[in-house]
Amino acid sequence: MARFLFVVPPFAGHVNPTVPVAAVLAGRGHEVAWCGLPGTVESLLPEGARFLPATSQEVADYVNAAGERRPDLRGAAAFKFLQEDVLLPLAGAMVDGVDAAADAFDPDVLVVDQQALAGAVVARRRGLRWATSATTSGELVDPLDGLPLVAAAMHQLRVDLQVAHGIPAEQAAEGDLRLSPHLVVAYTTEALTGPVALHVPVAFVGPSTLGRPEVDDFPWDALDPERPTVLVSLGTLNAEAGERFFAVAADACRDQPWQAIFVAPPELVPDPPPNVVVRSRVPQLAVLQRVQAVVSHAGHNTVCESLAAGLPLVVAPIRDDQPVVADQVVRAGAAVRVKFSRVRAEALREAIHQVLTDADLRAAAQRISTSFAAAGGAPAAASALEALVHKDASG
Repeated sequence: MARFLFVVPPFAGHVNPTVPVAAVLAGRGHEVAWCGLPGTVESLLPEGARFLPATSQEVADYVNAAGERRPDLRGAAAFKFLQEDVLLPLAGAMVDGVDAAADAFDPDVLVVDQQALAGAVVARRRGLRWATSATTSGELVDPLDGLPLVAAAMHQLRVDLQVAHGIPAEQAAEGDLRLSPHLVVAYTTEALTGPVALHVPVAFVGPSTLGRPEVDDFPWDALDPERPTVLVSLGTLNAEAGERFFAVAADACRDQPWQAIFVAPPELVPDPPPNVVVRSRVPQLAVLQRVQAVVSHAGHNTVCESLAAGLPLVVAPIRDDQPVVADQVVRAGAAVRVKFSRVRAEALREAIHQVLTDADLRAAAQRISTSFAAAGGAPAAASALEALVHKDASG
């Protein structure tokens, strides 16, 4: 049997897919553990999970607050900010802790999220087998395509990070910390991303949701079972930035034949229409089985979980990888895109009507759902990781 150490950032969308994979591995007799920032990561793990903190609470507080800084940034500027001001400082702060976790747990394989670069640094420095956990398809393509100077600058920062932690410059310049040369586990399929041209092994496994625990305290009796229902969610990190969007969405839903579930702090929607239920959190997997469409910020987990349920989307990307994911789902024919900061109620109302009634959008979502089911999910990811145990660790 083998030991698998998951190195993760403190973001729910990056931790959640690892939980079912780890459960499958544990069920097959392997040992699993997580390494990350204290507080946030631990709260996302199942009871009794082994967790090894990678750094201090002060660093955790810094990263958790990062999403609230510079909400005005979009596109390449937002990606550059995420790398320079959040992920690279996080990596530098985590390296020693990940190293200590590797000493304590003695893993056969490190499973490293694309936004937890410290895991890749430690794996390369120690010569460990490692796999990339690609919890978003946004970095399976180049988000800086067409901006070669910015891309080169970001690559150099990742090289500098490695050199600062003992990796020779020549080795550091090779490859990409975000893409393991051994294996990339991608929680999507090419039915959504389109063809992906990577020069590393990729296992497209689709969404990893099997057995993910959820607290179901939703007031289901508040919904009319005879009316179509739309889920409106901006994810765990963007709700506070969505005050204007939620107000527009409430106006768009007012006096319409559908009903909506808004995942938002109640104070952001102080006077919802009678056909809108506002909850600060929902059991998303259960909700997706009862709605007919989704309005989303194009976060990768929400998009893939919606498509897995065969649901078309209205996507309103905000920042980071979301514009890339939004482009993918629109090109796949399963979504309508609106502008997060500019959309008006009339346009959003028309977009919701379209995703509720357009047979082509629903058929495209169903095609992607079929591809996800065939890809195998968490068991397929676990099998790919097991196979890696026996491969050569060089690189």
